[in-house]
Amino acid sequence: MGGAFLAAAVLARLGGRIGLPTIPLFILAGILLGPHTPGVVLVSDPHDMEMLSALGLVLLLFYLGLEFHLDDLKAGGRRMALAGGTYLALNVGAGLGFGFALGWGTSEALVLAGVLGISSSAIVTKVLVDTGRLGNPETKPILGIIVVEDIFLALYLAALQPILSGADSLASAVLDAGKAFGFLLLLALVARFGTRVIGRLFSTRDDELLVISFLGAAVFVAGVSEWFGVADAIGAFMVGLMLGSTASGARIRKLVHPLRDAFGAIFFFAFGLSIDPGDLPTVLWPVLAAVALTLAMNVLAG
Repeated sequence: MGGAFLAAAVLARLGGRIGLPTIPLFILAGILLGPHTPGVVLVSDPHDMEMLSALGLVLLLFYLGLEFHLDDLKAGGRRMALAGGTYLALNVGAGLGFGFALGWGTSEALVLAGVLGISSSAIVTKVLVDTGRLGNPETKPILGIIVVEDIFLALYLAALQPILSGADSLASAVLDAGKAFGFLLLLALVARFGTRVIGRLFSTRDDELLVISFLGAAVFVAGVSEWFGVADAIGAFMVGLMLGSTASGARIRKLVHPLRDAFGAIFFFAFGLSIDPGDLPTVLWPVLAAVALTLAMNVLAG
């Protein structure tokens, strides 16, 4: 574990000196120091990092929520929904078609459509943070589209689960999707009308108590979100959205920085641990074609 943090620190310093983003360096470190590559192995079982990796994702999306204010959503909600819907229609549709072109079945093509059609919130957030673009005018629409994608992802996964498990009827899919949508609606209502009460609950001058409070809230809601069929990252994002509008929002943004950076690095390092370079030659051409298709659809979507 200590070696993973030290490797992340060395690579972050290296990336800063040569002008490279840290994300690919963290992933590369996971590949080179993982169980699938000869040489030094810091972590022999990638599952050992699952908890810390999940915490890194939660903190990245929690911070994204802190930066995304409810006023922005109210002011440009319709425009963001239209832009996000257009993006999803083009990319998910292209991913589905690509899956069928590879000769895959419906279930596999639907999974590929989700993979190609939805951006990684964690990567987008980390890139915006690393490049110092969180305050730029174009960042708000980008974050808005990411929010639309995350909401779609929650419903998409809920609907996809019964299909992958071989359910014979739509009843299970409808029930899971309804449960996920209901929980998302509850979180949205709390964010819209409960900010004042939440602000009082988190009001404290003690930084230590504030850190424990917001960290506990983010992790707890993330866990409950998974139980309702909603991605844990979305639950963490909604907690950040709620707390960002409170009087403690500015302090929370400052206090979460070191946690976000440390565990965010572990998230990408753990992702690298799961990659086996030996598998890459067998999927190289489909992956390159998928990358080219995704780039083309992103340009087309604007």
